[in-house]
Amino acid sequence: VQLQACGGGLVQPGGSLRLSCAASGIRSSISAMGWYRQAPGKQRELVAEVSSTRVTTYGESVKGRFTITRDNPVNTVTLQMNSLKPEDTGVYYCKRVEYGSGVFWGQGTQVTVSS
Repeated sequence: VQLQACGGGLVQPGGSLRLSCAASGIRSSISAMGWYRQAPGKQRELVAEVSSTRVTTYGESVKGRFTITRDNPVNTVTLQMNSLKPEDTGVYYCKRVEYGSGVFWGQGTQVTVSS
């Protein structure tokens, strides 16, 4: 399974960004996909996750600001990030969990929120 992430970049506080992640070589349609992030000196944390039945889970700090959506036919997950704050800065990683196959990570993409 390969995960190709795109999006990210530099944005001012209050701005928006969109991250997308496309999975290929999948082995199971029963899966969860999502985004985690890691800031310098901190542990990797959940940002948002969506199951194959579109049940969503969000980290507390992003609730009400970020929205995760999933397009099952093309195995893509998108994270819309609004009202960005400096504390949202970090490397964002796409993750896919395939039940019965394992856990897969994409390459990280940098998000920087700064004026």
